[in-house]
Amino acid sequence: MWLFIAFLTVPLIEIGLFIQIGGAIGLWYTLLIVVITAVIGTMLVRAQGMQALGQVKSSFNEMRDPSEALAHGAMILFSGALLLTPGFFTDAVGFALLVPAVRLAVFKWARARINVTTFSTHPQRPPQSDVIEGEYAEVEPGPDDSRPPSGWTKH
Repeated sequence: MWLFIAFLTVPLIEIGLFIQIGGAIGLWYTLLIVVITAVIGTMLVRAQGMQALGQVKSSFNEMRDPSEALAHGAMILFSGALLLTPGFFTDAVGFALLVPAVRLAVFKWARARINVTTFSTHPQRPPQSDVIEGEYAEVEPGPDDSRPPSGWTKH
C-alpha cells in the first residue's frame, strides 16, 4: 500500500515543484538545472559507487560482515536512479543518499527493523578424524573398452 502511495505522491510533488520553480526562474533555467543535476549526480554516483565496491571487496577479503558496505552500495545505486529521474524532489532525495552520514542513518534505521538469520557452511564442531569411510569395487575392463575415446576425455 505504501508503494502505491509513493507512486502517486512523488509525481504530484514533482509536477508542483516544476510549476513553482519554472514560474519563478523560467523554463530554460529549470531545464538546465535538471540536466546539470543529472550530470553532477552521475559523476558523484560513479565515484562513490567505486568506493563502495572497494569496501565490499575489502570486507570479503578480510572476512568481515559485508552487509553495511552492500547496503551503502545499494543506496548509492538507488540515489543514481533518483538523480537520473527528472525532478527536484527526486534530486534532493538522491543527493541526500550520497551523503555518507545519511546512508549510515538509513542503514541503522533499516537494521533495527530487519531480522537477519545467519547460517554457517562450516561445521561448528571439530572433525573426529581425517579418515573418510567408503566402499569401492574394482571394475574389470569389458569388450566395449576397445572403442576410441569420446572426445570428452584426454587419452
